[in-house]
Amino acid sequence: MKKLMMSVLAATAIVGAARADFQPTATGGFVGGDETIITVKQVKEMRDDTYVIVQGKIVQRAGEDKYLFEDQTGSIVVEIDKDDWNGVTVTPSDTVKLYGEVDRGLMKTEIDVDYLQKVSQ
Repeated sequence: MKKLMMSVLAATAIVGAARADFQPTATGGFVGGDETIITVKQVKEMRDDTYVIVQGKIVQRAGEDKYLFEDQTGSIVVEIDKDDWNGVTVTPSDTVKLYGEVDRGLMKTEIDVDYLQKVSQ
């Protein structure tokens, strides 16, 4: 009986501790106002792995998972993996926001896209 009582108390303490740390995940809400859109010209001056948001147009394919992206300040190659498209289809006339990181190498600077959003058609 003593072992059973100790087991119940231990289980209660563990469940209580787990519930105290439980944080529900966000399911939605307001987005906007806190995004800083960076230009292609600015991206080319940034350090590797810097998180950026750019807005412009994907104008052509530049290789496997690589595309040429343009805004009013220039163009840059972006890498968008197949699973990062999330079912979104775009054409060269669509404006998109790309969320990702600067991928800086010795001879090139690209953007590795994590997420894209169609802004208009």
